[in-house]
Amino acid sequence: MIDLAKNWDVIVVGGGITGAGIFREAVRAGLKTLLLEQRDFAWGTSSRSSKLVHGGLRYLKEGRFFLTRDAVRERERLLVEAKGLVTPMGFLVPVYKNRGPGRWTLEAGLSIYDLIAKRRQHSYLGVDEFVKLAPHIDRKELVGGFQFFDAQVDDARLVLRLLFEASADGGTAMNYARVIALGRDESGHVNGVTAEDTHTHQTVSLSAKVVINATGCWAERLHPSPQKNLHLRPLRGSHLIFPAHVLPVEQAISYVHPDDGRAVFIVPWEGAVIAGTTDLDHDDSLSFEPRITEQEVAYLLEGLQALFPALDVSARDCIATIAGVRPVLSEGKRDPSEESREHVVWVDKGLVTITGGKLTTFRQLAHDALKAAKPFLGAEVTFDEDAPVFATMQPRPESPVPVPDDQWASLYGRYGDSAAKIVTQASPATLESVPNTNTLWAEIVHAASREKIVHLSDLLLRRVRIGLLTDQGGRAHLDRIRHLCAPQLNWDAARWRKEIRNYREVWQFAHGMPGRHAVSRGRVKSFFYRLGSRLRERMI
Repeated sequence: MIDLAKNWDVIVVGGGITGAGIFREAVRAGLKTLLLEQRDFAWGTSSRSSKLVHGGLRYLKEGRFFLTRDAVRERERLLVEAKGLVTPMGFLVPVYKNRGPGRWTLEAGLSIYDLIAKRRQHSYLGVDEFVKLAPHIDRKELVGGFQFFDAQVDDARLVLRLLFEASADGGTAMNYARVIALGRDESGHVNGVTAEDTHTHQTVSLSAKVVINATGCWAERLHPSPQKNLHLRPLRGSHLIFPAHVLPVEQAISYVHPDDGRAVFIVPWEGAVIAGTTDLDHDDSLSFEPRITEQEVAYLLEGLQALFPALDVSARDCIATIAGVRPVLSEGKRDPSEESREHVVWVDKGLVTITGGKLTTFRQLAHDALKAAKPFLGAEVTFDEDAPVFATMQPRPESPVPVPDDQWASLYGRYGDSAAKIVTQASPATLESVPNTNTLWAEIVHAASREKIVHLSDLLLRRVRIGLLTDQGGRAHLDRIRHLCAPQLNWDAARWRKEIRNYREVWQFAHGMPGRHAVSRGRVKSFFYRLGSRLRERMI
Protein backbone atom coordinates (compact mmCIF):
# COMPACT_ATOMS: atom_id res chain seq x y z
CA MET A 1 0.00 0.00 0.00
CA ILE A 2 2.98 2.29 0.56
CA ASP A 3 3.43 2.44 -3.24
CA LEU A 4 0.00 3.95 -3.85
CA ALA A 5 -0.30 7.23 -5.73
CA LYS A 6 -0.89 10.02 -3.26
CA ASN A 7 -3.43 12.13 -5.18
CA TRP A 8 -6.92 11.03 -6.26
CA ASP A 9 -10.13 12.53 -7.54
CA VAL A 10 -12.32 10.20 -5.48
CA ILE A 11 -11.57 7.91 -2.55
CA VAL A 12 -14.38 5.45 -1.81
CA VAL A 13 -14.34 3.92 1.66
CA GLY A 14 -16.09 0.55 1.79
CA GLY A 15 -15.91 -2.49 -0.49
CA GLY A 16 -19.46 -3.80 -0.28
CA ILE A 17 -22.08 -3.47 -3.00
CA THR A 18 -22.62 0.28 -2.45
CA GLY A 19 -18.92 1.12 -2.56
CA ALA A 20 -18.37 -1.18 -5.55
CA GLY A 21 -21.20 0.48 -7.48
CA ILE A 22 -19.81 3.96 -6.76
CA PHE A 23 -16.32 2.82 -7.73
CA ARG A 24 -17.59 1.43 -11.04
CA GLU A 25 -19.47 4.58 -12.00
CA ALA A 26 -16.69 6.95 -10.90
CA VAL A 27 -14.13 5.10 -13.00
CA ARG A 28 -16.54 5.04 -15.95
CA ALA A 29 -16.72 8.84 -15.69
CA GLY A 30 -12.93 9.08 -16.09
CA LEU A 31 -12.19 9.94 -12.46
CA LYS A 32 -8.98 8.79 -10.80
CA THR A 33 -10.61 6.59 -8.15
CA LEU A 34 -9.35 4.56 -5.19
CA LEU A 35 -11.47 2.16 -3.13
CA LEU A 36 -10.34 1.08 0.34
CA GLU A 37 -11.92 -1.84 2.22
CA GLN A 38 -10.96 -2.62 5.83
CA ARG A 39 -11.62 -6.37 5.50
CA ASP A 40 -12.09 -8.34 2.30
CA PHE A 41 -14.26 -7.18 -0.59
CA ALA A 42 -17.93 -8.05 0.14
CA TRP A 43 -16.93 -9.26 3.63
CA GLY A 44 -20.08 -7.88 5.23
CA THR A 45 -23.73 -8.07 4.27
CA SER A 46 -22.89 -8.00 0.56
CA SER A 47 -21.87 -11.67 0.73
CA ARG A 48 -24.47 -12.69 3.34
CA SER A 49 -27.80 -11.70 1.81
CA SER A 50 -30.73 -13.84 0.65
CA LYS A 51 -29.16 -13.79 -2.87
CA LEU A 52 -32.21 -12.05 -4.35
CA VAL A 53 -32.48 -9.20 -6.80
CA HIS A 54 -36.09 -8.34 -6.11
CA GLY A 55 -38.54 -5.50 -6.16
CA GLY A 56 -39.60 -5.89 -2.56
CA LEU A 57 -43.20 -6.97 -2.89
CA ARG A 58 -43.74 -6.46 0.84
CA TYR A 59 -42.81 -2.78 0.56
CA LEU A 60 -46.08 -2.18 -1.30
CA LYS A 61 -47.98 -3.25 1.81
CA GLU A 62 -45.96 -0.68 3.77
CA GLY A 63 -46.83 2.07 1.28
CA ARG A 64 -43.29 2.42 -0.10
CA PHE A 65 -44.37 2.39 -3.73
CA PHE A 66 -41.36 4.34 -5.02
CA LEU A 67 -38.90 1.96 -3.37
CA THR A 68 -40.64 -0.97 -5.06
CA ARG A 69 -40.76 0.90 -8.37
CA ASP A 70 -37.03 1.63 -8.33
CA ALA A 71 -36.15 -1.91 -7.32
CA VAL A 72 -38.32 -3.52 -10.02
CA ARG A 73 -36.82 -1.27 -12.69
CA GLU A 74 -33.28 -2.11 -11.58
CA ARG A 75 -34.14 -5.80 -11.48
CA GLU A 76 -35.34 -5.64 -15.08
CA ARG A 77 -32.17 -3.83 -16.20
CA LEU A 78 -29.88 -6.27 -14.44
CA LEU A 79 -31.63 -9.27 -15.99
CA VAL A 80 -30.65 -7.84 -19.37
CA GLU A 81 -27.23 -6.37 -18.56
CA ALA A 82 -25.89 -9.02 -16.16
CA LYS A 83 -26.98 -12.24 -17.83
CA GLY A 84 -25.52 -15.32 -16.23
CA LEU A 85 -24.99 -13.45 -12.96
CA VAL A 86 -28.50 -12.13 -12.36
CA THR A 87 -30.97 -14.82 -13.39
CA PRO A 88 -34.78 -15.16 -13.29
CA MET A 89 -36.18 -16.97 -10.27
CA GLY A 90 -39.68 -18.38 -10.09
CA PHE A 91 -41.53 -17.72 -6.81
CA LEU A 92 -44.50 -19.51 -5.31
CA VAL A 93 -46.77 -17.98 -2.68
CA PRO A 94 -49.25 -20.35 -1.03
CA VAL A 95 -52.66 -18.99 0.01
CA TYR A 96 -54.22 -20.55 3.09
CA LYS A 97 -57.64 -20.10 4.60
CA ASN A 98 -57.41 -17.78 7.62
CA ARG A 99 -53.62 -17.63 7.45
CA GLY A 100 -51.63 -14.79 5.90
CA PRO A 101 -52.72 -12.43 3.12
CA GLY A 102 -55.68 -13.57 1.03
CA ARG A 103 -55.94 -14.14 -2.70
CA TRP A 104 -57.20 -10.69 -3.65
CA THR A 105 -54.68 -8.82 -1.50
CA LEU A 106 -51.87 -10.73 -3.20
CA GLU A 107 -53.48 -10.27 -6.61
CA ALA A 108 -53.48 -6.49 -6.11
CA GLY A 109 -49.85 -6.39 -5.03
CA LEU A 110 -48.62 -8.66 -7.83
CA SER A 111 -50.61 -6.69 -10.41
CA ILE A 112 -48.82 -3.49 -9.34
CA TYR A 113 -45.53 -5.41 -9.47
CA ASP A 114 -46.26 -6.42 -13.07
CA LEU A 115 -47.43 -2.93 -14.01
CA ILE A 116 -44.07 -1.50 -12.94
CA ALA A 117 -42.20 -4.21 -14.88
CA LYS A 118 -44.46 -3.55 -17.91
CA ARG A 119 -45.29 -7.22 -18.37
CA ARG A 120 -47.56 -9.75 -16.70
CA GLN A 121 -45.49 -12.22 -14.72
CA HIS A 122 -47.90 -13.73 -12.23
CA SER A 123 -50.72 -16.23 -12.30
CA TYR A 124 -53.08 -17.79 -9.79
CA LEU A 125 -53.04 -21.57 -9.42
CA GLY A 126 -55.63 -23.84 -7.89
CA VAL A 127 -54.70 -26.36 -5.21
CA ASP A 128 -53.90 -29.22 -7.60
CA GLU A 129 -51.75 -27.06 -9.90
CA PHE A 130 -49.95 -25.47 -6.96
CA VAL A 131 -49.18 -28.79 -5.29
CA LYS A 132 -47.63 -30.08 -8.53
CA LEU A 133 -45.06 -27.28 -8.24
CA ALA A 134 -44.59 -27.69 -4.47
CA PRO A 135 -45.47 -31.33 -3.76
CA HIS A 136 -44.26 -31.41 -0.14
CA ILE A 137 -46.15 -28.33 1.02
CA ASP A 138 -48.70 -28.46 3.85
CA ARG A 139 -52.11 -28.97 2.21
CA LYS A 140 -54.22 -28.32 5.30
CA GLU A 141 -56.50 -25.34 4.50
CA LEU A 142 -54.49 -24.62 1.32
CA VAL A 143 -56.80 -22.89 -1.18
CA GLY A 144 -54.29 -22.27 -3.97
CA GLY A 145 -51.42 -19.93 -4.58
CA PHE A 146 -49.57 -17.60 -6.92
CA GLN A 147 -46.58 -17.98 -9.15
CA PHE A 148 -44.53 -14.90 -10.05
CA PHE A 149 -40.94 -14.04 -10.97
CA ASP A 150 -38.10 -12.13 -9.37
CA ALA A 151 -34.37 -12.68 -9.81
CA GLN A 152 -31.37 -14.20 -8.07
CA VAL A 153 -27.66 -13.35 -7.85
CA ASP A 154 -24.43 -14.47 -6.23
CA ASP A 155 -24.11 -11.29 -4.19
CA ALA A 156 -20.35 -11.50 -3.62
CA ARG A 157 -19.63 -12.14 -7.31
CA LEU A 158 -21.75 -9.09 -8.20
CA VAL A 159 -19.50 -6.96 -5.98
CA LEU A 160 -16.35 -8.56 -7.34
CA ARG A 161 -17.28 -8.15 -10.99
CA LEU A 162 -17.98 -4.45 -10.43
CA LEU A 163 -14.64 -4.02 -8.68
CA PHE A 164 -12.51 -5.99 -11.13
CA GLU A 165 -14.07 -4.48 -14.28
CA ALA A 166 -13.57 -0.99 -12.86
CA SER A 167 -9.99 -1.90 -11.93
CA ALA A 168 -9.39 -3.10 -15.50
CA ASP A 169 -10.60 0.33 -16.67
CA GLY A 170 -8.08 2.18 -14.50
CA GLY A 171 -9.44 2.22 -10.95
CA THR A 172 -7.57 0.91 -7.91
CA ALA A 173 -9.30 -1.25 -5.28
CA MET A 174 -7.55 -2.47 -2.14
CA ASN A 175 -8.77 -4.91 0.48
CA TYR A 176 -7.42 -5.07 4.03
CA ALA A 177 -6.78 -1.31 3.89
CA ARG A 178 -8.48 0.57 6.72
CA VAL A 179 -9.16 4.28 6.90
CA ILE A 180 -8.00 5.41 10.35
CA ALA A 181 -8.46 9.17 9.93
CA LEU A 182 -9.91 11.77 7.63
CA GLY A 183 -7.60 14.49 6.37
CA ARG A 184 -8.85 18.08 6.67
CA ASP A 185 -7.52 21.44 5.62
CA GLU A 186 -7.43 24.54 7.84
CA SER A 187 -11.10 25.29 7.16
CA GLY A 188 -12.17 21.77 8.15
CA HIS A 189 -12.78 20.65 4.59
CA VAL A 190 -12.10 16.93 4.04
CA ASN A 191 -9.20 16.58 1.62
CA GLY A 192 -8.17 12.94 1.97
CA VAL A 193 -7.61 10.05 4.36
CA THR A 194 -4.95 8.25 6.32
CA ALA A 195 -5.09 4.54 5.54
CA GLU A 196 -3.48 1.56 7.26
CA ASP A 197 -2.55 -1.83 5.85
CA THR A 198 -4.21 -4.07 8.43
CA HIS A 199 -1.49 -6.71 8.17
CA THR A 200 1.74 -4.73 8.01
CA HIS A 201 0.29 -1.74 9.89
CA GLN A 202 2.00 0.61 7.46
CA THR A 203 0.12 3.87 7.07
CA VAL A 204 -0.10 6.33 4.21
CA SER A 205 -1.72 9.75 3.79
CA LEU A 206 -3.74 10.20 0.60
CA SER A 207 -5.39 13.30 -0.81
CA ALA A 208 -8.66 13.49 -2.76
CA LYS A 209 -11.09 16.05 -4.07
CA VAL A 210 -13.90 14.13 -2.36
CA VAL A 211 -14.16 11.17 0.01
CA ILE A 212 -17.26 8.96 -0.26
CA ASN A 213 -18.20 7.03 2.86
CA ALA A 214 -19.95 3.78 1.79
CA THR A 215 -19.22 1.74 4.89
CA GLY A 216 -22.74 0.49 5.64
CA CYS A 217 -23.24 -0.14 9.35
CA TRP A 218 -19.94 1.66 10.08
CA ALA A 219 -21.02 4.87 8.33
CA GLU A 220 -21.63 6.95 11.45
CA ARG A 221 -18.07 6.36 12.63
CA LEU A 222 -16.89 8.52 9.75
CA HIS A 223 -19.88 10.85 9.64
CA PRO A 224 -22.39 11.08 12.51
CA SER A 225 -25.95 11.58 11.33
CA PRO A 226 -26.79 15.26 10.84
CA GLN A 227 -30.43 14.51 11.74
CA LYS A 228 -30.99 14.41 15.48
CA ASN A 229 -33.39 11.46 15.57
CA LEU A 230 -32.18 9.48 12.54
CA HIS A 231 -29.45 6.93 13.17
CA LEU A 232 -28.20 3.62 11.86
CA ARG A 233 -29.82 0.60 13.43
CA PRO A 234 -27.86 -2.59 12.64
CA LEU A 235 -30.34 -5.38 11.96
CA ARG A 236 -29.25 -8.98 11.58
CA GLY A 237 -30.70 -11.25 8.94
CA SER A 238 -29.76 -14.92 9.32
CA HIS A 239 -30.21 -17.95 7.08
CA LEU A 240 -29.92 -21.71 7.14
CA ILE A 241 -28.47 -23.59 4.15
CA PHE A 242 -29.57 -27.13 3.35
CA PRO A 243 -28.67 -29.70 0.71
CA ALA A 244 -31.25 -29.78 -2.08
CA HIS A 245 -32.37 -33.32 -1.17
CA VAL A 246 -33.43 -32.11 2.28
CA LEU A 247 -35.62 -29.31 0.88
CA PRO A 248 -36.50 -30.47 -2.64
CA VAL A 249 -37.86 -27.24 -4.14
CA GLU A 250 -37.30 -26.15 -7.73
CA GLN A 251 -38.66 -22.63 -7.26
CA ALA A 252 -38.41 -20.17 -4.41
CA ILE A 253 -41.28 -20.08 -1.95
CA SER A 254 -42.41 -17.03 0.00
CA TYR A 255 -44.64 -17.81 2.95
CA VAL A 256 -45.90 -16.32 6.20
CA HIS A 257 -44.17 -17.48 9.35
CA PRO A 258 -46.72 -18.96 11.79
CA ASP A 259 -45.21 -17.22 14.81
CA ASP A 260 -45.21 -13.55 13.81
CA GLY A 261 -46.72 -13.30 10.33
CA ARG A 262 -43.47 -12.15 8.69
CA ALA A 263 -42.71 -13.11 5.12
CA VAL A 264 -39.80 -15.58 4.92
CA PHE A 265 -38.22 -17.36 1.97
CA ILE A 266 -36.96 -20.69 0.78
CA VAL A 267 -34.63 -20.15 -2.18
CA PRO A 268 -32.79 -22.70 -4.34
CA TRP A 269 -29.21 -21.50 -4.80
CA GLU A 270 -26.14 -23.06 -6.40
CA GLY A 271 -27.39 -26.62 -5.89
CA ALA A 272 -28.40 -25.99 -2.27
CA VAL A 273 -31.40 -24.30 -0.61
CA ILE A 274 -31.37 -21.17 1.57
CA ALA A 275 -34.04 -20.61 4.23
CA GLY A 276 -34.38 -17.15 5.74
CA THR A 277 -34.39 -14.51 6.81
CA THR A 278 -34.69 -13.19 10.34
CA ASP A 279 -34.83 -9.48 11.20
CA LEU A 280 -33.44 -8.64 14.63
CA ASP A 281 -31.37 -5.98 16.33
CA HIS A 282 -27.68 -6.87 16.15
CA ASP A 283 -26.18 -5.91 19.48
CA ASP A 284 -22.81 -7.60 19.08
CA SER A 285 -19.69 -5.70 18.11
CA LEU A 286 -19.34 -5.00 14.40
CA SER A 287 -15.68 -5.97 14.76
CA PHE A 288 -16.59 -9.65 14.83
CA GLU A 289 -18.14 -12.00 12.33
CA PRO A 290 -21.93 -11.96 12.78
CA ARG A 291 -23.45 -15.35 13.46
CA ILE A 292 -26.87 -16.91 13.80
CA THR A 293 -28.26 -17.54 17.29
CA GLU A 294 -30.01 -20.63 18.61
CA GLN A 295 -33.23 -18.60 18.80
CA GLU A 296 -32.99 -17.72 15.10
CA VAL A 297 -32.34 -21.35 14.20
CA ALA A 298 -35.44 -22.39 16.14
CA TYR A 299 -37.51 -19.65 14.47
CA LEU A 300 -36.50 -20.65 10.94
CA LEU A 301 -36.98 -24.36 11.62
CA GLU A 302 -40.43 -23.68 13.06
CA GLY A 303 -41.40 -22.01 9.79
CA LEU A 304 -39.98 -24.83 7.67
CA GLN A 305 -41.66 -27.52 9.73
CA ALA A 306 -45.01 -25.75 9.50
CA LEU A 307 -44.75 -25.40 5.71
CA PHE A 308 -43.28 -28.85 5.05
CA PRO A 309 -44.47 -31.07 7.92
CA ALA A 310 -43.76 -34.31 6.04
CA LEU A 311 -40.08 -33.52 5.42
CA ASP A 312 -39.10 -33.51 9.11
CA VAL A 313 -36.39 -30.86 8.57
CA SER A 314 -34.06 -30.45 11.55
CA ALA A 315 -30.89 -28.61 12.52
CA ARG A 316 -28.90 -31.77 11.80
CA ASP A 317 -29.68 -31.38 8.10
CA CYS A 318 -28.16 -27.89 7.87
CA ILE A 319 -24.77 -27.66 6.13
CA ALA A 320 -24.03 -23.99 6.87
CA THR A 321 -25.46 -20.74 8.17
CA ILE A 322 -25.03 -17.12 7.15
CA ALA A 323 -25.80 -13.96 9.09
CA GLY A 324 -25.51 -10.44 7.70
CA VAL A 325 -26.03 -7.06 9.34
CA ARG A 326 -28.14 -4.56 7.41
CA PRO A 327 -27.45 -0.80 7.66
CA VAL A 328 -31.03 0.31 8.31
CA LEU A 329 -31.88 3.92 9.17
CA SER A 330 -34.26 4.36 12.08
CA GLU A 331 -36.08 7.28 13.68
CA GLY A 332 -37.23 5.18 16.61
CA LYS A 333 -37.50 1.63 17.86
CA ARG A 334 -40.16 0.31 15.52
CA ASP A 335 -40.53 -3.35 14.70
CA PRO A 336 -37.41 -4.23 12.67
CA SER A 337 -39.44 -5.46 9.70
CA GLU A 338 -41.25 -2.13 9.54
CA GLU A 339 -38.09 -0.04 9.24
CA SER A 340 -37.45 1.64 5.89
CA ARG A 341 -34.92 0.14 3.49
CA GLU A 342 -34.46 3.45 1.70
CA HIS A 343 -31.11 5.23 1.64
CA VAL A 344 -29.85 8.66 2.62
CA VAL A 345 -27.02 10.90 1.45
CA TRP A 346 -25.25 13.26 3.85
CA VAL A 347 -22.80 15.89 2.60
CA ASP A 348 -20.33 17.76 4.79
CA LYS A 349 -17.30 19.68 3.52
CA GLY A 350 -15.90 17.22 1.02
CA LEU A 351 -17.23 14.10 2.73
CA VAL A 352 -20.22 12.37 1.13
CA THR A 353 -21.87 9.60 3.14
CA ILE A 354 -24.40 7.19 1.67
CA THR A 355 -26.01 4.44 3.71
CA GLY A 356 -29.13 2.32 3.86
CA GLY A 357 -30.62 0.98 0.65
CA LYS A 358 -30.91 -2.44 -0.95
CA LEU A 359 -28.66 -4.73 -2.95
CA THR A 360 -30.98 -4.42 -5.95
CA THR A 361 -30.75 -0.64 -6.18
CA PHE A 362 -26.96 -0.32 -5.86
CA ARG A 363 -26.68 1.62 -9.10
CA GLN A 364 -29.21 4.22 -7.97
CA LEU A 365 -27.22 4.64 -4.74
CA ALA A 366 -24.03 5.06 -6.77
CA HIS A 367 -25.48 7.81 -8.91
CA ASP A 368 -27.02 9.61 -5.92
CA ALA A 369 -23.65 9.57 -4.13
CA LEU A 370 -21.77 10.84 -7.18
CA LYS A 371 -24.31 13.61 -7.82
CA ALA A 372 -23.70 14.76 -4.25
CA ALA A 373 -19.95 14.60 -4.89
CA LYS A 374 -20.06 16.53 -8.15
CA PRO A 375 -19.66 20.04 -6.63
CA PHE A 376 -16.27 18.93 -5.30
CA LEU A 377 -15.21 17.42 -8.64
CA GLY A 378 -16.02 20.20 -11.08
CA ALA A 379 -18.81 20.97 -13.50
CA GLU A 380 -17.08 19.21 -16.40
CA VAL A 381 -17.58 15.77 -14.80
CA THR A 382 -20.60 13.88 -16.15
CA PHE A 383 -22.13 10.54 -15.23
CA ASP A 384 -23.96 8.32 -17.70
CA GLU A 385 -26.94 6.88 -15.82
CA ASP A 386 -28.07 4.91 -18.88
CA ALA A 387 -24.80 3.06 -19.53
CA PRO A 388 -25.04 -0.73 -19.04
CA VAL A 389 -23.50 -1.75 -15.75
CA PHE A 390 -21.41 -4.47 -17.43
CA ALA A 391 -20.02 -5.18 -20.87
CA THR A 392 -21.99 -7.43 -23.23
CA MET A 393 -21.27 -11.15 -23.28
CA GLN A 394 -18.49 -12.31 -25.60
CA PRO A 395 -18.63 -15.41 -27.84
CA ARG A 396 -17.78 -18.65 -26.12
CA PRO A 397 -14.08 -19.51 -26.58
CA GLU A 398 -12.68 -22.84 -27.61
CA SER A 399 -11.45 -25.06 -24.78
CA PRO A 400 -9.95 -28.53 -24.32
CA VAL A 401 -13.34 -29.72 -23.02
CA PRO A 402 -16.63 -28.50 -24.53
CA VAL A 403 -18.33 -26.03 -22.18
CA PRO A 404 -22.15 -26.06 -22.32
CA ASP A 405 -23.85 -22.79 -23.19
CA ASP A 406 -25.49 -22.41 -19.76
CA GLN A 407 -22.18 -23.00 -17.98
CA TRP A 408 -20.42 -20.48 -20.20
CA ALA A 409 -23.16 -17.92 -19.51
CA SER A 410 -22.73 -18.47 -15.78
CA LEU A 411 -18.94 -18.12 -15.98
CA TYR A 412 -19.21 -14.96 -18.04
CA GLY A 413 -21.79 -13.54 -15.63
CA ARG A 414 -19.48 -14.12 -12.69
CA TYR A 415 -16.15 -13.14 -14.25
CA GLY A 416 -16.82 -11.04 -17.35
CA ASP A 417 -13.96 -11.16 -19.85
CA SER A 418 -11.90 -13.23 -17.40
CA ALA A 419 -14.22 -16.17 -18.09
CA ALA A 420 -12.34 -16.78 -21.35
CA LYS A 421 -9.05 -17.18 -19.42
CA ILE A 422 -10.68 -19.60 -16.98
CA VAL A 423 -11.93 -21.81 -19.81
CA THR A 424 -8.94 -21.71 -22.15
CA GLN A 425 -6.29 -22.10 -19.45
CA ALA A 426 -8.05 -24.91 -17.56
CA SER A 427 -7.15 -28.57 -17.78
CA PRO A 428 -9.96 -31.06 -18.44
CA ALA A 429 -9.84 -32.12 -14.78
CA THR A 430 -10.36 -28.56 -13.49
CA LEU A 431 -13.34 -28.02 -15.82
CA GLU A 432 -15.20 -30.50 -13.65
CA SER A 433 -17.40 -29.29 -10.80
CA VAL A 434 -16.61 -29.46 -7.12
CA PRO A 435 -18.93 -32.27 -5.88
CA ASN A 436 -22.46 -31.10 -4.99
CA THR A 437 -21.86 -27.57 -6.32
CA ASN A 438 -21.97 -25.66 -9.59
CA THR A 439 -18.41 -24.38 -9.05
CA LEU A 440 -15.58 -25.51 -11.35
CA TRP A 441 -12.20 -26.33 -9.86
CA ALA A 442 -10.81 -23.95 -12.49
CA GLU A 443 -12.66 -21.05 -10.83
CA ILE A 444 -10.77 -21.66 -7.60
CA VAL A 445 -7.44 -21.64 -9.44
CA HIS A 446 -8.37 -18.43 -11.27
CA ALA A 447 -9.43 -16.69 -8.06
CA ALA A 448 -6.23 -17.70 -6.27
CA SER A 449 -4.19 -16.35 -9.16
CA ARG A 450 -5.95 -13.09 -10.01
CA GLU A 451 -8.47 -11.99 -7.38
CA LYS A 452 -6.48 -10.49 -4.50
CA ILE A 453 -6.69 -13.41 -2.10
CA VAL A 454 -5.14 -12.60 1.27
CA HIS A 455 -6.68 -15.40 3.35
CA LEU A 456 -8.18 -18.79 2.63
CA SER A 457 -11.54 -17.51 3.86
CA ASP A 458 -11.49 -14.88 1.06
CA LEU A 459 -11.18 -17.70 -1.46
CA LEU A 460 -13.72 -20.18 -0.08
CA LEU A 461 -16.38 -17.86 1.34
CA ARG A 462 -16.47 -15.03 -1.22
CA ARG A 463 -14.55 -15.70 -4.47
CA VAL A 464 -16.24 -19.09 -4.67
CA ARG A 465 -18.90 -20.26 -2.23
CA ILE A 466 -17.99 -23.86 -1.53
CA GLY A 467 -17.43 -22.91 2.11
CA LEU A 468 -21.21 -22.47 2.31
CA LEU A 469 -22.30 -25.21 -0.07
CA THR A 470 -20.34 -28.25 1.09
CA ASP A 471 -20.16 -30.11 4.38
CA GLN A 472 -17.99 -28.53 7.08
CA GLY A 473 -17.01 -25.65 4.84
CA GLY A 474 -15.39 -27.87 2.20
CA ARG A 475 -13.13 -29.60 4.69
CA ALA A 476 -12.87 -32.72 2.51
CA HIS A 477 -11.59 -30.62 -0.41
CA LEU A 478 -8.88 -28.62 1.36
CA ASP A 479 -6.02 -30.88 0.33
CA ARG A 480 -6.92 -30.61 -3.35
CA ILE A 481 -7.45 -26.86 -3.06
CA ARG A 482 -4.00 -26.53 -1.53
CA HIS A 483 -2.50 -28.62 -4.33
CA LEU A 484 -4.22 -26.57 -7.05
CA CYS A 485 -3.62 -23.14 -5.52
CA ALA A 486 -0.14 -23.47 -4.04
CA PRO A 487 1.60 -22.16 -7.19
CA GLN A 488 -0.67 -19.10 -7.33
CA LEU A 489 -0.69 -18.15 -3.64
CA ASN A 490 2.98 -18.83 -2.92
CA TRP A 491 2.36 -19.71 0.74
CA ASP A 492 4.89 -21.95 2.49
CA ALA A 493 3.83 -25.01 4.47
CA ALA A 494 3.57 -23.09 7.75
CA ARG A 495 1.38 -20.42 6.14
CA TRP A 496 -0.92 -23.05 4.65
CA ARG A 497 -1.34 -24.74 8.02
CA LYS A 498 -2.14 -21.39 9.64
CA GLU A 499 -4.62 -20.41 6.93
CA ILE A 500 -6.43 -23.73 7.11
CA ARG A 501 -6.62 -23.55 10.91
CA ASN A 502 -7.86 -19.96 10.86
CA TYR A 503 -10.38 -20.67 8.11
CA ARG A 504 -11.85 -23.58 10.03
CA GLU A 505 -12.10 -21.44 13.17
CA VAL A 506 -13.88 -18.64 11.31
CA TRP A 507 -16.18 -21.08 9.54
CA GLN A 508 -17.16 -22.85 12.74
CA PHE A 509 -17.81 -19.57 14.53
CA ALA A 510 -19.69 -17.71 11.79
CA HIS A 511 -21.16 -20.42 9.56
CA GLY A 512 -21.56 -23.48 11.75
CA MET A 513 -24.61 -24.20 13.88
CA PRO A 514 -24.71 -22.54 17.31
CA GLY A 515 -24.15 -25.10 20.01
CA ARG A 516 -21.71 -26.95 17.74
CA HIS A 517 -19.12 -24.17 17.95
CA ALA A 518 -15.68 -25.58 18.64
CA VAL A 519 -14.33 -22.05 18.85
CA SER A 520 -15.15 -19.58 21.59
CA ARG A 521 -15.62 -15.86 21.03
CA GLY A 522 -12.37 -15.31 22.89
CA ARG A 523 -10.41 -17.52 20.50
CA VAL A 524 -11.94 -15.80 17.49
CA LYS A 525 -11.07 -12.43 18.98
CA SER A 526 -7.51 -13.65 19.44
CA PHE A 527 -7.55 -14.86 15.84
CA PHE A 528 -8.44 -11.40 14.54
CA TYR A 529 -5.68 -9.90 16.61
CA ARG A 530 -3.21 -12.36 15.07
CA LEU A 531 -4.31 -11.38 11.59
CA GLY A 532 -4.06 -7.71 12.39
CA SER A 533 -7.70 -7.30 11.38
CA ARG A 534 -9.14 -6.01 14.61
CA LEU A 535 -11.22 -2.89 14.04
CA ARG A 536 -10.99 -0.06 16.52
CA GLU A 537 -14.24 0.62 18.32
CA ARG A 538 -13.97 4.40 18.15
CA MET A 539 -15.12 7.28 16.03
CA ILE A 540 -12.67 8.44 13.41
